[in-house]
Amino acid sequence: MAKAANVDKVKRLRGWVQNYDWGRCGAEAQVARLLALNSGAEVKPDRPYAEFWMGTHDSGPSFLADGYGEGQNVGLKEWIRKNPNVLGHKVLEKWGPDLPFLFKVLSVAKALSIQAHPDKELAKELLKLKPNLYKDGNHKPEMALAITEFRALCGFITLEELKGVLDIPEIVELVGNASAKQVLDIDKQDGAEKVKYALRSVFTQLMSASKEMATKSIAKLKSRLHAESQLRCLTEKEQLVLHLEKQYPGDIGVISAFFFNYVKLNPGEALYLGANEPHAYLSGECIECMATSDNVVRAGLTPKHRDIQTLCSMLTYKQGYPDILKGFPLSPYITRYLPPFEEFEVDCCILPKGASTVFPAIPGPSIFLVFLGKGTFRIGSREDIVTEGDVLFAPSNTEITITTSSELQLYRAGVNSRFFHTSL
Repeated sequence: MAKAANVDKVKRLRGWVQNYDWGRCGAEAQVARLLALNSGAEVKPDRPYAEFWMGTHDSGPSFLADGYGEGQNVGLKEWIRKNPNVLGHKVLEKWGPDLPFLFKVLSVAKALSIQAHPDKELAKELLKLKPNLYKDGNHKPEMALAITEFRALCGFITLEELKGVLDIPEIVELVGNASAKQVLDIDKQDGAEKVKYALRSVFTQLMSASKEMATKSIAKLKSRLHAESQLRCLTEKEQLVLHLEKQYPGDIGVISAFFFNYVKLNPGEALYLGANEPHAYLSGECIECMATSDNVVRAGLTPKHRDIQTLCSMLTYKQGYPDILKGFPLSPYITRYLPPFEEFEVDCCILPKGASTVFPAIPGPSIFLVFLGKGTFRIGSREDIVTEGDVLFAPSNTEITITTSSELQLYRAGVNSRFFHTSL
């Protein structure tokens, strides 16, 4: 059960929205809907609503909602610093008086940049060298849980697939015959390091192509594919490349899409990404959770700063299709998604009319997002009505019973439960 001291420390939060230009516009974005419900903000039909943030990161901090006697505009980060025990001693000992995770909703209309997030060591180095570009010294493993069908590029294709890609004349033109041959001459007996070296070499050549060369090759590719589409069905990847070219004409990221796995998540499936793994979200809406960081090294499909040298040198160059998480049932109504990172996990709770469920007391903090519907949160002797758009912070050691008379869909982010089991 909730400790008495914690009952009053369950707090409603106001989230923060990022209006990046790849976001969905106006009311069609889940991010816009949640913003309006959460804070009463007016949604502008022609404005992109990309990300809804719930957490303590300085680039988009959450605030305590009014009416809790803590004063106006108290940030969640500031409040946790004053009440560090809400995190639980294991979290406090490991990460200090702050949330180790950042919880988000994404509404993606247009491809995000081809990017990777640095590991802790590189993040600290980048913060020292380029503090105007890299804002914190933390790593940023992340997980995307699809709400709608969600599409992404993620990780490098296999060696056999890569050899097929190096038959594409426009790519050979950009990387050169020598780099292409290096890959084509590899056989299965060659070691992993040789494969990695050849992939790194050919990918770096591609990404380092001049703007003029990239524009020329992409125009040739586009023209050839349009002509061939009259004679054959284009592959999914070819269709994707033509779609990306419309969004980012002449961008080297368009042609680099051939090197990556094209992943399509169904609602309820999740994709996780470790440090130094290349990816680009393409379309759809998702719940996202990550370590508390905003470090992004970009190299294509973006008008923003590109750091191609850093990206090409930092990647792991692992090959093969990524693991897809389908979650596992914690109870009849709760599904848990558990990535291999200490900082976070995500639960999805879908509660039918008249049902109830319990989120048991755990040794770390949680953030709850009520995504759809209406219900009641019971914490100790206190009951609160919650409706879609509500965001709540729950301290460690807080048991929450949830009931609904309609239907309720909510998501919970918290510290990965394996962290508590391995740190006993």
